[in-house]
Amino acid sequence: MLEFNNLENNIAALIQKHAGDIYYSDKYFDDTHEYRHVLLPKELAKIVPKDHLMSEAEWRSIGVQQSRGWQHYLIHEPEPHVLLFRRELNYGQPQQQLQTKDQNKIPARVN
Repeated sequence: MLEFNNLENNIAALIQKHAGDIYYSDKYFDDTHEYRHVLLPKELAKIVPKDHLMSEAEWRSIGVQQSRGWQHYLIHEPEPHVLLFRRELNYGQPQQQLQTKDQNKIPARVN
């Protein structure tokens, strides 16, 4: 049990030491999603699971901080320190605002 606690403390210290070195890209978009990538320091990349995509709780636990709704959607094997995230366009926008935007669109064709 002592070894496990020691390992946990070492990981926590590692995360605290390098959390400020995490790089967050600007967002980029397609028709359905917004994307961003996060570059981890090599030391933090060592604790990223290689066998599955991380849940929000997992990526937050290693020091990644971003707003809600982001999903770790792809593992880029050649660069395990690069985490790729996406979320639906207009995530978190109230439905009423989206409907108002649609109503304000200019019709494509007027008869």
